[in-house]
Amino acid sequence: MPFRLGPLELVIILVIVLLIFGVGKLPQIGKSLGEGLKSFKQGVSEDSEEAAKEKEENKTEPKAEQSAAEAPKSETGAMDEPAKVSEEDLEAFKKWQAEQSGKTASKAK
Repeated sequence: MPFRLGPLELVIILVIVLLIFGVGKLPQIGKSLGEGLKSFKQGVSEDSEEAAKEKEENKTEPKAEQSAAEAPKSETGAMDEPAKVSEEDLEAFKKWQAEQSGKTASKAK
């Protein structure tokens, strides 16, 4: 069963909104809702434009011709390499790990 709002229901909703927010806040609420919708529409259109451009670029460049040297690197870059940890941090981690394993072993007993 479809839900339809008639004129009476809309008037009741408007009265409730007026009672909750007051007459002074309604223009501010309307403005913020309008700005939010406008920015949402811009974001959606920008995303669809970017996706269309990427799709077109992928069609023009066959992936089979890219060599390993030309392959794009990941955005993170550093994630491809292992993390560098200082000796001090490594020792602190090992100490913490030993303490944790000791706590779990004592709880098991």
